[in-house]
Amino acid sequence: MNNLIRLTGNGLRAFNRLMAILSAFLIVLATLALVYEVVTRYFLRIANDWMIEFCVLLLIAATFLAAAYTQAERGHVGIEVLDEVMSAKWNRYRLLMGDALSLVVVFFIARNAWQFSWNAYQQGWTSSSTWAPPLWIPYFFMAFGLSTMALQMFMQIVETLAIRSPHKKQQEQNLMGA
Repeated sequence: MNNLIRLTGNGLRAFNRLMAILSAFLIVLATLALVYEVVTRYFLRIANDWMIEFCVLLLIAATFLAAAYTQAERGHVGIEVLDEVMSAKWNRYRLLMGDALSLVVVFFIARNAWQFSWNAYQQGWTSSSTWAPPLWIPYFFMAFGLSTMALQMFMQIVETLAIRSPHKKQQEQNLMGA
């Protein structure tokens, strides 16, 4: 059972790294698009009304695609002073409780985001700009990113519960690092 947990956790972490790399690529693409927009608007006097909205869509996708990776690295806002003053056992319980509560919230929002994305697709919602891209695209990235984040939180809970005793260092190293 622990091998299955370890393999699943490692596979999910690899997928999250891939999504983080894709997210970084989207941020670079948004940066290049904004530079292009500035150059063409101010030096060549060519209007690019769609460019800002395109960059916003890229940054929405980048933000939500990287959410699970950030969660896996424990990069979200936390109270670091508690890490220092609490024992390893109580820190483990604190992280477990935080993951469980966060999972409930993120799962609820992800479920609603999937419904919202589907409604936008079915009803043909578009933005009110002149470009008018379909709104199901950013809603899809929100739903997908939140779903992978919920999956990461669930996996962290499973890994934490699989480590029965904080004294089993070898088991913990196998689950977390290998």
